[in-house]
Amino acid sequence: MHEMSVALSIVDQVEQAARSRSAHGVRKVRLDIGELAGVVPDALAFCFELACSGTVLQGAELVTGFVAGRASCAPCGRAWETGMPPDMICASCRGGATELLSGRELRIAEVHWAADSPGPSPAPAPATLHEES
Repeated sequence: MHEMSVALSIVDQVEQAARSRSAHGVRKVRLDIGELAGVVPDALAFCFELACSGTVLQGAELVTGFVAGRASCAPCGRAWETGMPPDMICASCRGGATELLSGRELRIAEVHWAADSPGPSPAPAPATLHEES
């Protein structure tokens, strides 16, 4: 299950941030997931709970945000939501010179540290997850 490797990567990155802040726990992690990222949020939530066991993230809530797939056409400048599967042909000029603007994100957007951790809460995490395709 590829969601387990994603969950383990999230836990690893948040643990690194926790160590650098001397944080004692994590209450919540907010993750932005692109429509085209190939990640099933329910499967990720299940794997996240398992991956957090025995770490500073144990008991942390995972909140996922949806990022729609969007593309734009270079010749005419039109932008649209691609949907899934993605429609990458411009409906205005039928051109194929399109660029994907969003939808492949898999990013830690925010971390809420436990109340007994130093510093303000919520705090942004230091990194974006990059997936190999």
